[in-house]
Order: sequence, then C-alpha cells, then structure tokens
Amino acid sequence: MGRKESYNISRSSTSATRMQEGLMGTDKKFYHEEQGPETAILVGLITPNQNERKTREYLDELEFLATTAGAVTVKRFTQRMNGPSSVTYLGIGKLKEIREYIQAEEDQEREISMVIFDDELSAKQLRNIESELKVKILDRTSLILDIFAMRAQTANAKTQVELAQYRYMLPRLQRLWTHLERQGGGSGGGGGKGSVGLRGPGETQLEMDRRIILNRMSLLKQRLAEIDRQKTTQRGNRGRMIRVALVGYTNVGKSTLLNLLAKSEVFAENKLFATLDTTVRKVIIDNLPFLLSDTVGFIRKLPTDLVDSFKSTLDEVREADLLVHVVDISHPDFEDQIKVVDKTLADLGCAEKPQMIIFNKVDAYEWVEKDADDLTEATKENISLADLMRTWMAKLGGDCLFISARERTNIDELKQVLYNKVRELHVQKYPYNDFLFAHYDDEDGQ
Repeated sequence: MGRKESYNISRSSTSATRMQEGLMGTDKKFYHEEQGPETAILVGLITPNQNERKTREYLDELEFLATTAGAVTVKRFTQRMNGPSSVTYLGIGKLKEIREYIQAEEDQEREISMVIFDDELSAKQLRNIESELKVKILDRTSLILDIFAMRAQTANAKTQVELAQYRYMLPRLQRLWTHLERQGGGSGGGGGKGSVGLRGPGETQLEMDRRIILNRMSLLKQRLAEIDRQKTTQRGNRGRMIRVALVGYTNVGKSTLLNLLAKSEVFAENKLFATLDTTVRKVIIDNLPFLLSDTVGFIRKLPTDLVDSFKSTLDEVREADLLVHVVDISHPDFEDQIKVVDKTLADLGCAEKPQMIIFNKVDAYEWVEKDADDLTEATKENISLADLMRTWMAKLGGDCLFISARERTNIDELKQVLYNKVRELHVQKYPYNDFLFAHYDDEDGQ
C-alpha cells in the first residue's frame, strides 16, 4: 500500500467519530515531543495584482502563522502566474519541482511534514495537489482555523471556532474518502462514469459525514444564539457608560495597551491571535469612567467563516461608541495593515463610527538614513519616525497619537486625549446623566 493511500485511510477511519464529537481540526498539533516540530514548505503566487515584494510580505506573515501554530518553515516556493490554476493552484512544472524537493529531503532523512499555500484552496485543488505531493496540504484559511482552535480557551470561543471549522470542511469532505471510490461497482473504473445507481461505501460514508456535520452546525448555531442573547443582556446591564473598543491588526499590542490603561492582567503574547475572546474592563481616567474592550485581531484574507462565527464577539465592535485603531508602526507593512482593518470595519458596518488611530511600538521603529551623496529616490525604509509623525499628524490632525505601551511612552498624553473624546461622547449620549463624579481634589480644596 502506497504512502498516499495509507495516509487517506488513517484520516478517514476516525473522521466520523471526530466530527460527531465536534473535534475536527481542534486536535491538530504541529509539535511532537518525540520528533520535534513539524516542518513546512510555504507556497505563494506572484500575479499582476500581487507583485514580488507583496508576495514576500505575505509569505513572511504566513511563516509567522506557521510558527504560531508550532511548525518550522524550511523552504519557500513562488511562481509567476496571471492567477491561480483552478485545478492545481500552481503550474504542473512547479508542483513537480516541489515534489522533487520533498523527495530529496526524504532521501536525506529530513521529512517534510506539510505544504502550506498562501490562499484558500478549493476541494479540487486540495485533492489534486495532495495526489501529486503526497504530504499534508494546508491553506491559509485552515492554518488560521488551526491557530484559533489552539488559542480558544472559553466555551464561547471554542463554539465559534468549531462552527467556522465545520463551515470550512463541509464543501471539502469528498477528499477524505477518495480511497473508497475504487470499491464502487459499475461499468466505469472506480465507481465513476457509468456507475449511476451503484453507490459505493465511499459515497455512503460521505453522506453520513455530511449529515453529522449539518446536525452539529445546527446545534452550534443554537448555542451561539443563546450566547449572543446572554452577551446582549450583559451589554445592556453595563450602565450608562461610553464604550471604547480597541481594534486593529493581530499582534499590534491591543492587549498590552488594555492592561496598561485598565491595570488588568489580560493575556498578551508576541504571537498572532493571542486574544480570541472580547475582554471588557472598566477604566477611570480622572473623574471619567468608561468601558474599554479588547477584541480579536484582524488579518489579511481573514476567513469569512470566522467573521460569521465570531458575530457575538465582533458585536462589541459594532456597539462601541468610539473605536481606537491600534497600529504597529514598527511593522514594515503597517500602511497595508491599516487598509485591511479599515476594510474589515467597513464590512462590519462600523466605518462611520468615531475613530482615532494609536501608533504603537515607537520604541521598535527602525529606519535607514540615506547618505548625503545618495541621489536615489527614498523608500519607506528611509523615512524617520519624526517624518512619519509629521505626515500622519498632518493627515489626521488630533485623531492620532504615537506611543509605546511597553515602554509607557506618551501614555499620559493618550489618557488626556481619551478623556476629552470620551467625555464629549458621554455628554452627547447622556446629557442629563450625573454619573461623572466630582474631582476629589476640588472637594478637598473647598
């Protein structure tokens, strides 16, 4: 029995049980104590809409995702194409090149565990690529889902992630049972063409899995509806206070900033999607109390299934009175990250909400000063932090600040700006509310 066949059988023999228990995808680990971390190859396309520099940045992020999941990247492959092939994503020649590399590594007893593609793959593409490369194939969406499954801690997050996984798996079920197709009868080979009315056990099992998944999804949707009702009640019981939501790309320092402002201990780590559940804390600046929430980070090509599944979490963004968009200014591609977040907010219907931008991690910003006799055009690597600050302050006026949450740089200025904005919103929303308490210093002086 060949490696590909045994791989399919081992996956399919337990899939129905795992799906029924709601564990699909949540038990994957990219690290084995006996063998160490799994190794991965990354694959991306260079297209007319995505140049080589952009592809390299996307693969850098994909490598960070793989590292967060526990895998080690050993090689990258890119190909110039007008667009992905609907059959194999890459050209046949490039697939053979990857297969030859995998075989050469195996000959040197360095096994390649998986190949990760930077775009979402269809069921046909997955099946054809897996048939050619004969190793585990992941796409960007399945990798993100795996990280979400690994990071989910609460029942709410686990339910949302599980529903997203099932939505992703449902149209891709067929490839789990390809090893049974040969058992179908009929005049066509492998129960294929000419076998109408002669269903093999593969198709029967496929129908069973589909039914299990649909039933499970229905149950999960009921649970999320109940969670949504509970969270709506919780939000309604929070009193007459302005709600401020921290939004932004993943790993820009939102949780660190929340901990600083709210004097709390929310989990923060230099990895992607450290926060999945919305955390709400009461913050008091001077004599003004308000609610500050930390939300799940956004990312390029965020799976639609995740956005749909995390509705109850993202409702915190929809119901916020003020959005504080946190940006990692030390990231070389921070301007594109701003566009991704703006687009996601627009998709959520939040583009018109009052918003301000906080440029975080100024302590980590690096730039290369050009020589005086260098007459070439300056690139974004040659722009100093002072120049960036002047540019963005001129563009956004008083709606942006530059801070370092870790080093507490400009935090007092941030608190003053937040105080002014929240107080203005509070007076507008609750004009007859005396919730704002008096200055104790003023009372002591009377």
